[in-house]
Amino acid sequence: MSVSATASVIIHPATLADIPTIIELAEATWEPTYRFIISKEQIDYMYRVIYTPASLERQMTEQGHQFLLLLEDGQPGGFASYSAKAEAGTYHLNKIYILPSHQGRGFGQLLIRAVEEAVRQAGGLVLELNVNRHNPALAFYERQGFQRHHEEDIPIGPYWMNDYVMRKELR
Repeated sequence: MSVSATASVIIHPATLADIPTIIELAEATWEPTYRFIISKEQIDYMYRVIYTPASLERQMTEQGHQFLLLLEDGQPGGFASYSAKAEAGTYHLNKIYILPSHQGRGFGQLLIRAVEEAVRQAGGLVLELNVNRHNPALAFYERQGFQRHHEEDIPIGPYWMNDYVMRKELR
């Protein structure tokens, strides 16, 4: 599917003032995204670690995460974040979430393209991401040109994230 010709879709950089909007979007997307992949306890734990106002502020101000907000007709519909990695020319897509009511309409593709363009403008050559090995979004990333690079198991508190690291060469 594609974005409706009548919808006005804008993607713009988020600021600290947008943290409440990011939290609102995360609250609406986090549980539906992961409920069939990881336990409710792990979902709740990870959410508390990643999406507090203080954590998001640290991500933006100390960790170099750039956030993009997608608005449809002026209303938030999704967000993404990315950051530079230590490896020269490599960037990481940290987050991409679309409201369940907005999925299947091409908004994820628009956010990926916006991140890719921002990374290219910053001199990036490679964009990578982590995705849970059981996440149905794996097929979405493959359709966007990402390829499985390697597997990675990452501890987060008492839990593990069992991921594929996927990469895409930006040309």
